[in-house]
Amino acid sequence: MESLDVPRRVLLVHAHPDDETIGNGATMARYASAGAGVTLVTCTRGERGEVVEPELAHLEGDRAALGAHRVLELAAAMEALGVSDHRFLDDAPLDGEEPAATAAARYEDSGMAWGEGMRAVAAPDTGPAAFARADLDEAAARLAGVLREVRPQVVVTYEPGGGYGHPDHVQAAAVARRAVELAADPAAARVAGGVPWEVAKFYEGVVPASVAADSFGGDRSSWPSMVVDDDQVACVVEAPEQLSAKAAALRAHRSQVRTRFEGGPEFMVSQDRWQPVWTTEAYRLARGVPAPDTRRGDGLETDLFAGIAPPA
Repeated sequence: MESLDVPRRVLLVHAHPDDETIGNGATMARYASAGAGVTLVTCTRGERGEVVEPELAHLEGDRAALGAHRVLELAAAMEALGVSDHRFLDDAPLDGEEPAATAAARYEDSGMAWGEGMRAVAAPDTGPAAFARADLDEAAARLAGVLREVRPQVVVTYEPGGGYGHPDHVQAAAVARRAVELAADPAAARVAGGVPWEVAKFYEGVVPASVAADSFGGDRSSWPSMVVDDDQVACVVEAPEQLSAKAAALRAHRSQVRTRFEGGPEFMVSQDRWQPVWTTEAYRLARGVPAPDTRRGDGLETDLFAGIAPPA
């Protein structure tokens, strides 16, 4: 089935393998199971990720090997979520670009270090191929070509701070925003795909402040940038029926994510803090017109496609 045969289409932009599952796994599984078109674009292969699984410790520092391994983990996670359309950003051609030039393009994990609190900062040894150093308009033109091909009504990425400050997340958010602009501009240079496409709704994944303490502790000064005041949240996707799918996808990312299920499913990445596996995922609307669910008294949407496509 071609993507345009599916009436509801959402495209998510993430920096590394595992980011999509942690932030949006329940949402992806919900829409995939309902027959919507779900496309994931990952900007790097996570070559510099911190390996948390002792059995895979030999991959730490071997960027080529770790990147190749994480590609396989991502494929397994997508299978668990029911998502069949996944692409890496550097595989997307520019308009008129020779195949050899596309093949030579490479966006690599920029690496990071932990700063104060739970905020990431740039790694001291970022290389020339690092995604954080990529030309914004070139990377956005590659993504804009995918947008013109897939023609999603909805695009999801990070808020401008990249969730917690990782330079690749910040860049991914900026690239997604610029790509939405370029995809709609008939005069945009270097964008493949021909016919322009206007994205109806552009969302940023966030965590409402009212529930942030469960994941990040009670000291708001240390909360990451993904935490926003509740009145900034536009949509809450609730998908408790996708708990097993999201948990399976988290397990697939075993080089990066630890999981445990005693007393309720939890996961841990490199900050050494266990967090609940969320099946309620919140979004801030950065572009488009909100369409609150009239069944709710808080004025929130419950569907990313509210107001623009048939309901799930």
